Amino acid sequence: MLKKAKEVAVLDDAHIGDIRGAFGTIKEGDVARRKNWWHRFRTLLAILGPGLIVMVGDNDAGAFSTYAQAGQNYGTTLLWTLALLIPVLYVNQEMVLRLGAVTGVGHARLILERFGKFWGAFSAIDLFVLNALTIVTEFIGITLALDFLGIPKLLGVAAAAALVMLAVSTGDFRKFERFSLVLVFGSLLLVPLLLMVHPPAAQIGRDFLIPGLPEGGKFSDVMLLIIGIVGTTVAPWQLFFQQSYVIDKRVTPRFISYERADLWLGIALVIIGAIAIIAVSAATFAGSPDFGNFQDAGAVASAIANTHGRLAGVLFAVTLLDASLIGAAAVSLSTAYAVADVLSLKHSLHRKPTDAKAFYAVYGLLIAGAAALVLIPGVPLGLLTNAVQTLAGVLLPSASVFLLLLCNDKAVLGPWVNSRITNLFTGVIVSVLVMLSIILTAAVMWPDISGRVITWILAGGSAAGAVVTVAAQFFGQRTRRDRVPADPAVSKALRNHWRMPPLHQLKPLSLSATHRLWMGVLRAYLLVAVGMVIYKVFELATG
Repeated sequence: MLKKAKEVAVLDDAHIGDIRGAFGTIKEGDVARRKNWWHRFRTLLAILGPGLIVMVGDNDAGAFSTYAQAGQNYGTTLLWTLALLIPVLYVNQEMVLRLGAVTGVGHARLILERFGKFWGAFSAIDLFVLNALTIVTEFIGITLALDFLGIPKLLGVAAAAALVMLAVSTGDFRKFERFSLVLVFGSLLLVPLLLMVHPPAAQIGRDFLIPGLPEGGKFSDVMLLIIGIVGTTVAPWQLFFQQSYVIDKRVTPRFISYERADLWLGIALVIIGAIAIIAVSAATFAGSPDFGNFQDAGAVASAIANTHGRLAGVLFAVTLLDASLIGAAAVSLSTAYAVADVLSLKHSLHRKPTDAKAFYAVYGLLIAGAAALVLIPGVPLGLLTNAVQTLAGVLLPSASVFLLLLCNDKAVLGPWVNSRITNLFTGVIVSVLVMLSIILTAAVMWPDISGRVITWILAGGSAAGAVVTVAAQFFGQRTRRDRVPADPAVSKALRNHWRMPPLHQLKPLSLSATHRLWMGVLRAYLLVAVGMVIYKVFELATG
């Protein structure tokens, strides 16, 4: 039975109503069957947005820097990492879009309600700090693009900050989504750039499909760059952003299949963009004295202009600027959503700034603070960029762990809980992410760590994590054998209308002793790892 709005857990009543997407409207309560392809296509157009924005927003300034570094230092030999990340991207983001559509409650608030104040506060605080630093890197990207294009830094940064703040502050969800999708499609300028540079297509295809390591590269450096690619492609802010944005767009379980299609389109665009950046950088520096000596994305734009003409350099700089703008908007919005969600404040782009003052204030202060910081002479911008990458790598496993636990919480997702296959795959992913996080933390503390040590940590830890995951699923399945199986017909009839009840009606979450043990281990690791990173950053900053 379809629950009434007041019987579901939606925390802001602005999240209930018509879906007013950039390319169409779906009325609240629309339960009509989509009988033909045209009707289904129009529905998809109305739903498009969350997946495209979160994925293309992840090809931000940090991603440009990481991908360009991979291309300049190692050619196209690391393209295969992108192919491996496609299923990781889909599984992680599909789980959060499902959580958003079914629960109507943001990611940080669900963690607070289901796992307690410590983890709720930790998720909100670490997201705020990490996102604040990430937004600074977006404005670093803006300054690099402006410098190449010959636009005064002060004027350009101020204009960029004003544009991003105005786009969010209209009180009209559709206007923001249209602004964001203009930036999304602007990222496609990388395609004509790729055609202008025309790197060898056969080599790109081979390196994308066949894993390999660059010859002559120091193994520990290569592994750290691979971890950087993972960290910049699968970032914690994405989880929080897409769940909250799906809620704000008013997407319900009935339209989850369309939202999955939107996600696949976003993944296609982000992979195309990443391949283009790596391939263009590789072709630009192949055989040159600067091969293997990455500096920054601005230097890459200059090299592209010198090698392939001014127009090619301009296209690279414009797409860097475009990526930095959409990244700044999406990362700031994910933070404002999370803070307001945890504090039970109004948090919707359907509201005017006067009707959701705290929500818009968080957003505006993050943008203004980041813009001001990059304009201050002497600020160690390179150190901030490295700190962001390191912290993202350290914090990503914890976000994935809670995502997996929430998607197995029947009180939260009901008939939409994870399948056994999804749990197995995600469990293996989490174990690998934990190992990458440990390697990254170790490399920050001990820069001369050997390739052999990295290999042992990665192989041994990932194998142990995979064994634990499979065992947990096996024993969990055995404990569920005595349960009465659900009626498939009833489940299918209810899935499209099932919503999580209000938070106060949920039964308390009962964690097993094993779960509590591993969460304790996770807490200890995070405290130690974050402390080590802070110490190392302080040490580098003070010389």
